[in-house]
This record gives sequence, C-alpha cells and structure tokens, in this order.
Amino acid sequence: MITATDHTSFTVSDVERSVSFYQDTLGFKLLSLAERPPGFSELATGIKGAHLKTAYLEMPGGHRLELIQYLRPPGGKLDPRTNNVGSAHLALIVDDLRAMHRDLKGRGFRFKGEPIEIPAGPNKGNWMVYLLDPDDFTLELIQIGAGSGKK
Repeated sequence: MITATDHTSFTVSDVERSVSFYQDTLGFKLLSLAERPPGFSELATGIKGAHLKTAYLEMPGGHRLELIQYLRPPGGKLDPRTNNVGSAHLALIVDDLRAMHRDLKGRGFRFKGEPIEIPAGPNKGNWMVYLLDPDDFTLELIQIGAGSGKK
C-alpha cells in the first residue's frame, strides 16, 4: 500500500522489536541486522566505548530505513544527549489511507487520532493520519490526490 518515502534513520530502544513492527505492519524487508564493531561505533558516534546495533530495511519502492540501537558498553556510560531514543520524521505515501487505517486498527495497531484532511500547505486537501511505532513515534501516512476523501 505504501508508494513512496525518503531514506531515513531512527534511533530506537530495541532494534528487534522495531524490525518486527516494520516487517509485520508495513511489509518492509530486512536486509541486515548486526551489532557493529566497537571501532565503527566509536567512529560513527564520536563516543569512546559506544556500541551500536543496526538494522537496514527495504521499503516498498526500494528506499532504505536504518534503525539504530545504542547498547551500553560494559562498565561504561553513554552520553545521555546522544543515547536518547529519537527519530527523524517519516512520511509514507499510501494508495488507500482509509483501507490501511481500518486494516491496521483492526489488528490492534495504535494511531494518534483519526484520518483528517490536511487544511493547509503543499499537501492541502490530501488525507493523513499518524501511526504510532513501538517507541511512540509518529509515522505520517498520507494519501495524495485523495480529493474529498469520500471513498
């Protein structure tokens, strides 16, 4: 149902749980899941003793999603400013927003509100809803060219 998105990265609290969410909920394909060597983790974060676990998923259309989990190094402490769970904004364009919303809601997935018509901006007149991921981040689902939304 997803037709487009940009490449993005999320910092998550648990990589395996998030991978399961994106695979089961949105049909993403797992490309790799691995703990990174300490040298790579230190270089990527600039934090001595940092330890990362990463997963790469492929989204419909071939785009990539990178999930990053910070693991506490043995006996060490990560900088809380960089060890927070956080996310970039992820907007997913779907074919039929209402059908996807009904399907996911029926399977127990959580949303922030109900689908609404976007009142202003470049997507004015299209419909959107926010799906909550396992860390309570919002994934924006948008139906482009939705017109009045009466389907």
